[in-house]
Amino acid sequence: MAVAASALIVQRPNRAGIGTRIAHPLLRGTVGVGLATWARMADHGRFEHLLRLGGLLDLPASALPAVKGTKRRMVRFEKFRAEWLWQDDRDPQQRRDSALLYFHGGGFVCGGLNTHRRMVAKIAQASGMPAFSVDYRQLPKAHLTETLADAVESYRYLLEQGFRAERIIVSGDSAGGGLAFRLALATRERGLPMPGGISAIAPWADLDSTVRDAHPNRHRDSYIPAQALEVIARRGFAADGELDPAWSPVNGDFTGLPPVLIQVGSTECLLPDSEMLARRCAEARVTTLLQIWDRAAHVHHVGSDLLSDARAAIGELGWFHQQVMTGRISSTLLLDAG
Repeated sequence: MAVAASALIVQRPNRAGIGTRIAHPLLRGTVGVGLATWARMADHGRFEHLLRLGGLLDLPASALPAVKGTKRRMVRFEKFRAEWLWQDDRDPQQRRDSALLYFHGGGFVCGGLNTHRRMVAKIAQASGMPAFSVDYRQLPKAHLTETLADAVESYRYLLEQGFRAERIIVSGDSAGGGLAFRLALATRERGLPMPGGISAIAPWADLDSTVRDAHPNRHRDSYIPAQALEVIARRGFAADGELDPAWSPVNGDFTGLPPVLIQVGSTECLLPDSEMLARRCAEARVTTLLQIWDRAAHVHHVGSDLLSDARAAIGELGWFHQQVMTGRISSTLLLDAG
């Protein structure tokens, strides 16, 4: 492996496999059409009613089979819940060696432990560490500030359980990826020790849609309509029509953040968010690896049972987490995965 002097490395790890190339138009013509319809209805109809419908999606996902060999245990907090996922015979709460603190995606309106359990279990397996997956509060029952409070409480919980901060990696996809960054910033604001690393899959990091609206990927994404993100931010979070810039991780002070890995698809409408985060990290001299996956759908990792590109992306996440845990990635040097 080569040592890079720059704080930022941008990689394009793959040429889209046949599965990825087939998935793109299929998703666009099915899921993409459905989500675009949802966005239009939410913008002009009963917003909160449609949000509640989104919240029901996690229930049928409970029927999805578990990853072979995965063990799990529920942890209930006063206002939310989380679950441990691990592979070996050593209970993570007794072992207390390392933890992957994971926040699921879903635009802060849907998704949960069930929808993401298989993917999170596979990431944990590739990383050689247990995952603590958080079912944080979402719209319409909670504002983003309350969602962040749940994230902070889950991080405090791991610290109180005896996990050292430098042995915790905060991670997430989409909305959860942005939340992972916001949590890292919040640890400093609250006087808590910084986690050992951050990994994010296609993070939603800017609630202001201005940059996304001007980007060509607004019309190239396989299934995420940029309008849906704008509607959620404007109707779900904006106070009197205004979005507090502090709610968007891209506007934070990145000085002192731990090593970062960001993965995103080349045609995603959230590509600008990933690029902005990477630039902000580089400006703060934070060790950062940005991987742009050719034509990968939003959080294509969910399809790893079928897509070789998704399996490779999970492998890259595992590699990064292992490098952080072994101390081979510092705040100033990044070992090139290539």
